[in-house]
Amino acid sequence: MNKENKMGYMPIKKLIISMSLPMMVSMLVQALYNIVDSIFVSNIATAGGDNFALKAVTLAFPMQNFMIAMGSGTGVGINSLLSRSLGEKNYGKANDAANAGIFLTLVNYIIFLFIGIFGAHAFIASQTKDQAAIEMGTTYLSIICIMSIGLFFQVTFERLLQSTGKTVYSMISQATGAIINIIFDPLLIFGYGPFPELGVAGAAYATILGQCCAALIGLFCNLKFNHEISFDFKGIFKLKGNVIKEIYYVGLPSILMMSIGSLMTYLMDKILDHFNNATSVFGIYFKLQSFIFMPVFGLNNGLIPVLAFNYGAKNKERIKEALKFAFVLALSIMISGTLIFQLFPASLLKLFNDTGNLKEIGIPALRTISLSFPLAGICIVMGSIFQAFAKSFYSLIISVGRQLVVLIPTAWLLSMTGNVNNIWWSFLFAELASLCLSSFFFKRLYKTTVSTL
Repeated sequence: MNKENKMGYMPIKKLIISMSLPMMVSMLVQALYNIVDSIFVSNIATAGGDNFALKAVTLAFPMQNFMIAMGSGTGVGINSLLSRSLGEKNYGKANDAANAGIFLTLVNYIIFLFIGIFGAHAFIASQTKDQAAIEMGTTYLSIICIMSIGLFFQVTFERLLQSTGKTVYSMISQATGAIINIIFDPLLIFGYGPFPELGVAGAAYATILGQCCAALIGLFCNLKFNHEISFDFKGIFKLKGNVIKEIYYVGLPSILMMSIGSLMTYLMDKILDHFNNATSVFGIYFKLQSFIFMPVFGLNNGLIPVLAFNYGAKNKERIKEALKFAFVLALSIMISGTLIFQLFPASLLKLFNDTGNLKEIGIPALRTISLSFPLAGICIVMGSIFQAFAKSFYSLIISVGRQLVVLIPTAWLLSMTGNVNNIWWSFLFAELASLCLSSFFFKRLYKTTVSTL
């Protein structure tokens, strides 16, 4: 247990690659699953001639994103506290953080169990009057929420592995869950072989199956290989209030920040519902952009424990080198993504069941929104230092400014022109605002923390 952690001595570039690459790969697999999942769902509509199924899944996305926000935000708090405790060689506190995380995961699941039972229909119906989409969306969302225990434990166990540098095992957990999901999607949606034809319900069950398998693998890897922390499953209800407070001091702003994304997509769905197929295009964009953003988020997840550990160890030079290298990697990924969206938008849209005016709306949407990708990459890396140094409320302020103060009002005003293509420019305006706020807080935090180490 007292062996020096690799985050304190491994060369920074090699360390970030070793920490981030497994998560980038696993998140790329996750993004691939998201795209494949939507492709299968979009083809449910072929028999009826409409995109009801794709629209239904898009309308369920804000609540799914809120679930991920609760799980991931709590995980960010656990990750930050655990990594800092290990950097300070406070192993008892690190164990307390891990055990408190198990309890908080159970609490998150119970919340969404009740939402799935009592709130799924009202949530979907509040976004559209399309009865077919409401019925399909309610079915999908109910299953996803009621059986979400796999999702929450998957996220928690992966965060515990990441916080101690065991990112390869985190990759195995996430990638396996995503692959199982991809395999069972067509089997359960279309009823191949001995499996029943379940439609959108099949997509939900495939998702749940993948999440539960990933959670079990994550549990096994923590028990077998994560020797820097010790679990006390019998004592998970013997909570230490100061530990939970520290977890949510970092985690709560992250939860709120990611939840704002859910609110943004919910409001954007309502704005776009007035334009034929625009909601489906928005859903397709989110699936496609995840293939670009997920590697950067993987980089971010690998960077946070490196920054937190070396902050606890008061190693300024390693922090500076880590940030510089991360900025280069993030920009490279995002510029590549912009070029792909600019050059091949029609080919990307062909992956989906392009009924109606989907391509007419989709091509300008992908080209316009992708202009904001490089700015987003810079902001994501800046945000990593806020989370690592327990200043996540900076990220919260930035997220509120970008998505609620700029993006949604601008999108609503542009929708008044009657041209849906104008709405997509709101994403670029919002990212410019985010860059200004991120730069201000980054310089302020860097000056008061890193420069004084």
